[in-house]
Amino acid sequence: MSERPIRVLIAKPGLDGHDRGAKVVARALRDAGMEVIYTGIRQTPEMIAEAALQEDVDVIGLSILSGAHMDLFPRIVEEIKRRNVNDALLVCGGIIPEEDIPALEQMGFVGVFGPGTSTQDLAKFIRDEVGQRRTRSAQSPSPAR
Repeated sequence: MSERPIRVLIAKPGLDGHDRGAKVVARALRDAGMEVIYTGIRQTPEMIAEAALQEDVDVIGLSILSGAHMDLFPRIVEEIKRRNVNDALLVCGGIIPEEDIPALEQMGFVGVFGPGTSTQDLAKFIRDEVGQRRTRSAQSPSPAR
């Protein structure tokens, strides 16, 4: 039995209406063999978290160009935790100042990708991270019933 494809949610939070980059990323990840759910623009934190829960995704990718990431991303993380979507890999991209990266990592983002990031590098990063998580999960003992 083969392993299920990596499922990725790509979301555009807030009022940012520029989605070309998010669409390029979504297409590239599909071309790399991943299942991609693109939520479209102007998503609320609640909408993103609910989509992640309903779609049972391995990865939540947030794309933002508006500069509102330090306001919106903590709210999204909070909503994800409220719904117990704790095992999804968090990545983000867009216009994110270098000085904000440590705070985003503290929130749980394992990858922060800026303009010009190679889509092949992004796909490899996701594949490697999800692969490591799946390996750890398979090796950990099941809880007793």
